[in-house]
Amino acid sequence: MNIADSQLTSETSSRVRTADVGLLLVRVVFGGLLAAAGMQKLFGWFGGQGLTETGAVFEQIGYRPGVLFAAIAGLLETGGGLLLLLGLFTPLACSIVIGVMINAMSATWSGGLFGPNGYQPALLYATAAMLIACTGAGVLALDHGRTWQRDGAPWAAASIATGIAAAVAVLLLKAVL
Repeated sequence: MNIADSQLTSETSSRVRTADVGLLLVRVVFGGLLAAAGMQKLFGWFGGQGLTETGAVFEQIGYRPGVLFAAIAGLLETGGGLLLLLGLFTPLACSIVIGVMINAMSATWSGGLFGPNGYQPALLYATAAMLIACTGAGVLALDHGRTWQRDGAPWAAASIATGIAAAVAVLLLKAVL
């Protein structure tokens, strides 16, 4: 190996480590914030309203029965957020986040992108989940090197498509109930 090859290998491995740290930061921040939002709905933690009050809000925006849909949203946000944070079952975590955030965008669409009740936060969460679905969770994840680790283009596409399909199913259920 000549000096140029050695430098290239060193630079490449340095970039990979930096990218993995970046993925860890994205996963921890987005996953942690999403899990906290779910706990706000479920338990009223972190200044949240809790299940009963959140259920009433869900009723007002057409998700009936409100407490049931609020509980499902809270559980999915908490579970999906924690899975993302840990880098565990990453394609599933991304699907969960994408599905929940499409419903959140639907519920806040009338507020516009940037309004005080707009869909910008939900779009950011969904985008972060799609990014992680496409890149994988990185080496600093519980999935890394495990027999259940799934990544690559087919898994990214399946993760995103499953999230969209689940969101559409919930929106159809909302329209029927």
